[in-house]
Amino acid sequence: MPFGRKIEVKKSKYEIDMCSGSIMDKLISFSLPLMLSGILQLMFNAVDIIVVGRFSGSEALAAVGSTTALISMFTNLFIGVSLGTSVLTARFYAAGRDQEVSETVHTSIMLALLSGILMVFVGLFFSRGALELMDTPDDVIDLSTLYMKIYFVGMPFFMLYNYGAAVLRAVGDTKRPLFFLIISGVLNAGLNLFLVVVFHMGVAGVGIATVISQMVSCVLVLICLYRAESSYQLRLSKLTMKGVYLKQIFQVGVPAGIQSTVINFSNVLLQSSVNSFGSIAMAGYTAANNLLGFLYASVNSITQACMSFTSQNYGVGKWKRMDRVLIDCMILTTGVALVIGGAFYGFGPEILKIYTDNEEVVRSGMEILSFTTLTYFLCGLMDLFPGALRGMGHSAVPMILSVLGTVGTRVVWIFLIFPQHRSLDILFISYPVSWLLTILMQVICFGFVRKKVHEGLQSKGAAA
Repeated sequence: MPFGRKIEVKKSKYEIDMCSGSIMDKLISFSLPLMLSGILQLMFNAVDIIVVGRFSGSEALAAVGSTTALISMFTNLFIGVSLGTSVLTARFYAAGRDQEVSETVHTSIMLALLSGILMVFVGLFFSRGALELMDTPDDVIDLSTLYMKIYFVGMPFFMLYNYGAAVLRAVGDTKRPLFFLIISGVLNAGLNLFLVVVFHMGVAGVGIATVISQMVSCVLVLICLYRAESSYQLRLSKLTMKGVYLKQIFQVGVPAGIQSTVINFSNVLLQSSVNSFGSIAMAGYTAANNLLGFLYASVNSITQACMSFTSQNYGVGKWKRMDRVLIDCMILTTGVALVIGGAFYGFGPEILKIYTDNEEVVRSGMEILSFTTLTYFLCGLMDLFPGALRGMGHSAVPMILSVLGTVGTRVVWIFLIFPQHRSLDILFISYPVSWLLTILMQVICFGFVRKKVHEGLQSKGAAA
């Protein structure tokens, strides 16, 4: 395939041409449905927290919240691998390599199924031990364990949905996953109210509702892929595990997954530090962390756009366009994070009261938000550079730098600085400090890799 020339591919009305035309409007068109998907997902998760907090008490609220970082740590390795699926599919699709697209899709879906089954056993057998290692208080550990075990039963559905959605994102389709999420999310909210309020099932009801809604979203995305009239069409008879594609998926996805897992491990350590303040602080952290999740979903949608656009343009050798994609994404990330973060900071007490009417819980939540909302644009910028590098097929070095910058700073903070000044505000200053240090390292790394990639694309273009 000659670099610098895009093979024309017939696109459905849901797909986006990432390799020609204006960039900013297409980035917004790609990012907005993805952003809404993430925000809606968190709103539906917030319904879990609100329902269980209002109708089952603060212990149940703390029990559900205390599992968040741990669940993320267990699952994010495989979710990170799905980024490899998105990058590889986007690259092949832009170049018109239909056979490679099809085999990548079928390898990825088989990988999702097997990893989901593996996670069922991890959740069933290791949930309580992991919660004990986190010093989860005795008054909530039984409820936390129950919630985690039920949640992990739905892992095959969770994995299949995420890998299927990764394929759709690779071709620019972020709208249909949004539709599927709305359907499953409304179902989840309705089941929450039904099982918790009517049947008084507490955290078990929230867990069961989550599993059922994940199953529905999984089925919808698989049907979408099955009905596709393009190279990414799914056929169960073609499910396979081809090593050549698995290797390329892992080259991008495994470092991304390790990075996410290790960063979430630092969040687990931070959760353990919060746990030491008792269930009030835990509940405040649960509510505040849910708001930070909205911020993350917003900026992460732009990171996903950056990765997909970069990957497709890398596939056709358009290196100048790749630079413009990154610049536009930086502008979008900063603007979105400052607007949403500023709103959360300004109206924080009122928003936190949606989760609980306990004034001490609200006060604890605001201590956390004070240091993390207005500075969250740093987190968005920190993730953009690794996203662009993954789009170019470079994932290992950004992973190492993210681990050193983010995790290293937080570990030092938690074990050396925090014990000398035990308070929530001192604990959460570590967030913006770690983001800033990581940005500095990622920018230097990006400069070196960009030069190498551009020289390679230019030489291949000249040879072609």
